[in-house]
Amino acid sequence: MKQQQQFTMNIILWLLASMIVCNGLPLNANVSGRPAFVNIGAIFSFKTVIGKAAKIAIETAIEDVNSNPDILPGTKLILQMKDSNYSGFMAVVEALLFMERDTVAIIGPQSSVTAHVISHIANVLRVPLLSFSSTDPTLSPIQFPFFVRTAQNDLYQMSAIAEIIDHYEWREVIAIYEDDDHGRNGIAALGDKLAERRCRISYKARLSPEPTRDEITDVLVKVALRESRILVVHVPGSWGLKVFSVAQYLGMLGTGYVWIATNWLSTVLETNSPLSQDAMDDIQGVVTLRMYTPDSQLKRRFVSRWSNLTRGKPIGLNTYSLYAYDTVWLLAHAINEFFNQGGNISFLNNSRASELSEGNLHLDALSVFQGGNLLLDNILNVNMKGVTGDFRFTSDRNLIHPAFEIINVIGTGYRRVGYWSNHSGLSTALPEALWEKPPSRSSTSQMLHGVVWPGQTTQKPRGWVFPNSGRHLKIGVPHRVSYREFVSVRGPDVITGYCIDVFTAALNLLPYAVPYKLIPFGDGRTNPSGTELVRLITAGVFDAAIGDIAIITNRTKMADFTQPYIESGLAVVAPVWRKNSNAFAFLRPFTGRMWAVTAIFFLLVGTVVWILEHRMNDEFRGPPRRQVVTILWFSFSTWFFAHRENTVSVLGRIILIIWLFVVLIINSSYTASLTSILTVQQLSSPIKGIETLVSSKDPIGYQQGSFARNYLIDDLKIDASRLVALNSPEECAKALKDGPHKGGVAAMVDDRAYIELFLSTRCEFSIVGQEFTKNGWGFAFPRDSPLAVDMSTAILKLSENGDLQRIHDKWLLRRACSYQGAKMEVDRLQLRSFWGLFLICGLACLIALFLYFLKMVRQFSRHYAEESDLSGQSSRSARIQTFLSFVDEKEEEVKSRSKRRQMERASNRTDDGSNSTSYSSTSYSIRRNSEFASNKSLGATANTGEV
Repeated sequence: MKQQQQFTMNIILWLLASMIVCNGLPLNANVSGRPAFVNIGAIFSFKTVIGKAAKIAIETAIEDVNSNPDILPGTKLILQMKDSNYSGFMAVVEALLFMERDTVAIIGPQSSVTAHVISHIANVLRVPLLSFSSTDPTLSPIQFPFFVRTAQNDLYQMSAIAEIIDHYEWREVIAIYEDDDHGRNGIAALGDKLAERRCRISYKARLSPEPTRDEITDVLVKVALRESRILVVHVPGSWGLKVFSVAQYLGMLGTGYVWIATNWLSTVLETNSPLSQDAMDDIQGVVTLRMYTPDSQLKRRFVSRWSNLTRGKPIGLNTYSLYAYDTVWLLAHAINEFFNQGGNISFLNNSRASELSEGNLHLDALSVFQGGNLLLDNILNVNMKGVTGDFRFTSDRNLIHPAFEIINVIGTGYRRVGYWSNHSGLSTALPEALWEKPPSRSSTSQMLHGVVWPGQTTQKPRGWVFPNSGRHLKIGVPHRVSYREFVSVRGPDVITGYCIDVFTAALNLLPYAVPYKLIPFGDGRTNPSGTELVRLITAGVFDAAIGDIAIITNRTKMADFTQPYIESGLAVVAPVWRKNSNAFAFLRPFTGRMWAVTAIFFLLVGTVVWILEHRMNDEFRGPPRRQVVTILWFSFSTWFFAHRENTVSVLGRIILIIWLFVVLIINSSYTASLTSILTVQQLSSPIKGIETLVSSKDPIGYQQGSFARNYLIDDLKIDASRLVALNSPEECAKALKDGPHKGGVAAMVDDRAYIELFLSTRCEFSIVGQEFTKNGWGFAFPRDSPLAVDMSTAILKLSENGDLQRIHDKWLLRRACSYQGAKMEVDRLQLRSFWGLFLICGLACLIALFLYFLKMVRQFSRHYAEESDLSGQSSRSARIQTFLSFVDEKEEEVKSRSKRRQMERASNRTDDGSNSTSYSSTSYSIRRNSEFASNKSLGATANTGEV
């Protein structure tokens, strides 16, 4: 029957496409001004859930428009309604008949499938088609410019469902839908919206447009065998309740299931209220949506009239009825504006009508509405207040402010648990209260009231179970040839090891049974690639992968991993040997540069202290040789805090305190390092870490199948020709012993977990440097698999209760190597570790010398400026020599001489100024010369005595 209807529709479309063109002769060329009446049509099924209420609403709207003098004055709307009686073929035929009667617009059709067909006719004949129930999102204004949807687009309804699923953190759903354009296109839109939130439709259950109970049973049995328990039902209201009746019979409305119905269910609840008790029992806990219409005076007035309009008929008011009512008013406003703009109702015959005049179809009677484009523009530009709220179109020809109520069926009725709007997503607040605020999609703002789910539970269902199909999970396990303590394949059905025990222990903690089968992956001769094993999950070969699988970036792009059950990372293993002490072991704590800088600062600090103390401290005075010895002794004795010279100057004491602090740090570091060198067994290796390998050209070993190869090539840019694959611990040991000069390798890069097992019995090798990556091992599952989350929780429980450590000790605990307490050669203390201390000390010395120099210049200028002017010694060399002599002079002598000079000046103030000055200058010069001569003779005597 369905194929016959489709064939007939195709024939009609073919005839129309060949018949209709957009030029011809006008039929009503003499029409001018407003006509007395305007023909409009309506096509829908009068006996459907939507149709029986919409019929009343449309008839009421026609009466209200015709009785309102403010709209279409002098013109009446003549409505012709045709019942398509559930038949798409009849709807097309009635549409063609309307076209013969000079109809300017058609309200309908009810079905999206029929709308696709009639929209082609409307495009050619330029007759606007206004549908209040064809919500298929693929009815595009680009393809069907004369189709106008006067209800909410299903695209928004599917967005609301996708956000609900994401809100409850479910990842997979099953779609149950009618297999027609409306059902397929709606579910396709749902799939797109779910994909935007990293969710997906795991299974699509199709039902024929008129399914029998047996067909529904067969489909739901297949659904029950699937993993997901989140079911979205997108079917017509005429037989939608039959799906829930079968589901109840199959026990699919119990705890664990989630049923989400599109707005067909809310329409049934409103129109056929109250439903029978059996029908209500079948939908307990179901969540459904309803198009939201804000409260207003117009709406309340229309709702209060409804009982009178139905005249005692058990027909409830649904949202489609409200949109049907507003559709008539929309058309009336548009026609009124059409006339205001000078539009005329006229039709044109097509030029090829004579070719189609034969036969009884009378297709030659079809004509083109000449004012169709103008009327369409006026329809799209209407801005009015209706019973559904603000009624106008957006630029993409959808109604403004799309919003839905989220309803939960409970007991004998239902309750609202929240709203969804395109503006702000899920909310418990009224959508119109949020339209004036900035949009917010944060996790804190997305909320719903509590839902009573099927099974009368308020706890959020997990949303999935293991399928009851009897199929076991195919879990891939690497068939290793080395380090079988982790995974050991002993036979087709016998696989043991540390990783296997962790996996089974975690499974035992899950609240449900997991049927699985371990399948070895690899040829058993070489270690398989962990990345390839994970890739096979995405290819569908395996349902999961367990074993020694490191969690690295490129693998996480292919699968989801559990919480790591063992910490690991790449490290370097190299041959080492014991380093014995020697006669010069005391020099090993410091590098040569550190020794040199330390010695320089000893001398520098001693010299600075000598300069600061020389003029006022007798212990820093004397013959030159004695002063040199004093500087050296003072400098190096501070290493042991054994200096006997006292410091009396403030600057000298500050410098000494800073230097002693530096010496304390250096001395402590030296002592600690030397103690470690002499007391702890030292292991030495020319390889210091990964940096040494990167900078050298020596071959590097890695374990066959390890991700270390790609890491060394891609991240560290090491040439692939330097890398040597090693397949067993024995091969690794031999290659390391041979070294790069005998065909072996300089070092090996491997995962820390393997290395610890490798070193437990091989003391001649050791880890050098630090781990240069941090990762762990985990179990891999398909993307968004809920089992990965539950297994992660189980692994954490194993860690908390100590079982994870016990499993580790069972398989991986080995007797420690005799070198286990040894350490790699201690790094010698570098200058970079102490440069801050040296910098502070050096700056202190410079500042002290600068302040001391300023003080000397000031004293010299005050005490000798006048004498220099009198004696005529104005040359630069003379002044410098005098300054150096002054600096070398003891400070007490300078002060005493200054006092004597002041007394002489006071006693000679009464004498002749010039004589006094001459005498004073002469006596001073004689005295200074005699002092210099005396100092020279003392120095010569001291030197003679020392010799």
